[in-house]
Amino acid sequence: MIRWRLFEAGHCRHPEIATRRDGALGACEFPSLAALLQHPRQGWMLFDTGYAAHFLTATQAFPERLYRWVTPVHLQPHEPLVEQLRVAGIGPDDIRWVVLSHLHGDHVAGIADFPRARIALSQAAWDDLRGRNRWSATRQGFLPRLLEGATPRMDWFEQRPACSLPAALQAFGQGYDLLGDGRLLLVPLPGHAPGHFGLWFEDAQGPVFLIGDAAWSSDALVDAAPPPRLVSSWLGDTPRYLETLAHLRELRRAHPRLRIVPSHCRQWREHTHG
Repeated sequence: MIRWRLFEAGHCRHPEIATRRDGALGACEFPSLAALLQHPRQGWMLFDTGYAAHFLTATQAFPERLYRWVTPVHLQPHEPLVEQLRVAGIGPDDIRWVVLSHLHGDHVAGIADFPRARIALSQAAWDDLRGRNRWSATRQGFLPRLLEGATPRMDWFEQRPACSLPAALQAFGQGYDLLGDGRLLLVPLPGHAPGHFGLWFEDAQGPVFLIGDAAWSSDALVDAAPPPRLVSSWLGDTPRYLETLAHLRELRRAHPRLRIVPSHCRQWREHTHG
């Protein structure tokens, strides 16, 4: 059994219509959510990191500064995940693993704050990032500087044991068993970005599915409301995004008590700590 807590590590603002086709033109807040997990043998782990001060440093110069202009980031001194964990009595060196859903800047900005953690990510995501120049990376929401020096700590999803997923997840194909004990399953959720994955596990109340940016909100799953095609094609692969969103919506319909957690959901923001 896994224990877990959700944290908000900063937020950004941009028009709602950028995240759902029927959204409003006015700007609204999108929390950057990260999860702290406690594995019975491996100890403390993270799923994504949210924003951190490193994000502000990485976006000082051009072209990276454009990222900050397009999606203004709000991060108070106490909000980086590493600071919130310190308050909870968990030091940076206590984190054994950081699992990355994908490599957009708002999900990896805190990597340098946990220098002893192994970094689990998709090799497909990393290979895509390495093939980009600074303009191409910035245009699609990546900030390679945030991962400088982290390569020796990287552990590829695709090299973990392949596994069959629970019956409820059969539509998502084959997954990977992160630690080889069946407790943390990596689930491919293609479309939003190269090498995008979710994480499935069970706590004392049952299964939990952290889905990164495969949906922008819980409401988007209920309403089958994808972002505009311009946005989904700009960031990733629109047909695959729509297919993944449809699978997630059907999963939610078939299992209404399943906790599906999007990384920028304002409803799940109410469940955060710190």
